[in-house]
Amino acid sequence: MNNAIFRVSEYKNEPILEYNVGSKERQELESKLAELKSQNLEIPLIIGGKEIRTGNTAKCVLPHNKDKSVGFYHMATENEVKLAIKAAMDAKNEWQSMSYDRRMMIFLKAAKLASTSWRATLNASTMLCQSKTFYQAEIDSACELIDFLNSICKVLCDLYEMQPMNSADSVNRVEYKPLDGFVYAVTPFNFTAIAANLISAPAVAGNTVVWKPATTAVYSSYMVLKLLQAAGLPDGVINFIPGSASMISDIVMSDENMAGVHFTGSTEVFNSMFAAVGKNIDKYNSYPRLVGETGGKNFSMIHNSANVDEVAAALIRGAFEYQGQKCSATARVYAPQSMWPALKERLISEIATIKVGDAENRENLLAAVIDKKAFDKISSYIDYAKNSDKAEIICGGKYDDSIGYFIEPTVILTTDLNFKTMKEEIFGPVLTVYVYEDDKFEETLEECANSSKYALTGSIWSADRNIINRAEDILKFAAGNLYVNDKSTGSVVGQNPFGGSKASGTNDKAGTIINMLKWVSPRNIKENFIPTKDYRYKNML
Repeated sequence: MNNAIFRVSEYKNEPILEYNVGSKERQELESKLAELKSQNLEIPLIIGGKEIRTGNTAKCVLPHNKDKSVGFYHMATENEVKLAIKAAMDAKNEWQSMSYDRRMMIFLKAAKLASTSWRATLNASTMLCQSKTFYQAEIDSACELIDFLNSICKVLCDLYEMQPMNSADSVNRVEYKPLDGFVYAVTPFNFTAIAANLISAPAVAGNTVVWKPATTAVYSSYMVLKLLQAAGLPDGVINFIPGSASMISDIVMSDENMAGVHFTGSTEVFNSMFAAVGKNIDKYNSYPRLVGETGGKNFSMIHNSANVDEVAAALIRGAFEYQGQKCSATARVYAPQSMWPALKERLISEIATIKVGDAENRENLLAAVIDKKAFDKISSYIDYAKNSDKAEIICGGKYDDSIGYFIEPTVILTTDLNFKTMKEEIFGPVLTVYVYEDDKFEETLEECANSSKYALTGSIWSADRNIINRAEDILKFAAGNLYVNDKSTGSVVGQNPFGGSKASGTNDKAGTIINMLKWVSPRNIKENFIPTKDYRYKNML
């Protein structure tokens, strides 16, 4: 009999390991990298806990060495998609009936395994197939993943403790049921941690999941599922179906039992999901919950009171870490004319020292962009700037896909506030700068706040508190995460709840109670201890 009330009251963010030469963690990671590169891992679909091989396969390729693959995965057909839905529904009753503390133990154990025996596997798989450097992998597939697994357990406990008030004669209580159906999780390539959270947050609340991972991150996604299985995840709770996004979504989104979507990806794809829900609304057993984090055109608004060296360092890290493939990457900059000469010189001199290459070389700040499609898209924007009379490339601008999909960190200077690279999401190592006259700070701030359809992240730089206060007010609807004297990237679970609005998503703040509320369906129960025996009210007597 389980009569204990167990709760997770707090957790500490996972410390970032340094991977210095000769350290234990570096030796373990290098050994795991060598091991995985020597293999050709076959990745099946996992449906109802069973491995399924369709024979229709694709390779798991290293973006920084495009002729090298470390595995291959089987892709779902329509039949497997339907099997995954059935498996999720078949597993639902037993999973949702499991007490919450026992469900949480699986994810808490997974967090502990990820911090110890599984750490090298998660990081190595992310480095190889997503082309992340030592540091970028560590803060993602180790630290953030661990933090998400711990945080969802804490916020679930916080949610369950939210109870209504009682009256003199009755008691009220709220139970937080899982949704009536299954959750469809569609996960991105750029963060292994996000993939883990998108499947785990609904699951810990008692939902079962149909999971469509990004095709360029199937390798690390498979490792995440194997981690959860090692922690005791029952069969059918999370069903893993790589394959054609459009085909899978068409089937899943039209199923009557689809109760929610947990998504990170492009604005266009999320828009199509909303449209599909509208089209199929009469089919569903309940109104689906739609949670999405989508695109961004993240800004850095600089006042002339800011420190040049601090701004330059933040722009380089914010724009170019992980090749600019972070949803929060700095993409557009508004720099004051008086500061620009010094800032320009600093950017050029510092960027000239940046090394680009193999993800396993610790000297490299940048590795490769994710695939050929991304390479072609990003390079087309660079070419557009090269050929425009409204812009010039002040550093970078070269690209080469002979070995891997490498693009230099590139800074574009434009004289046009509405220049293409100031407006459109590029998702690569490209930063565009617009220089404004110092006495037009307020006017430019308004432009920064209102010129983009996105509202994900941004930063304001100033040593003047009045300027910071004014900027915070004007930028109120311009970013879901606003940074003061800091880069626009680097949110930490539990410290900086992440998410944006407008075309950047539903702003449901991953890893928080705001997000967890989407995966439960509350039921209030009132128990009356002293029922009335007369229908008449006193004023009637």
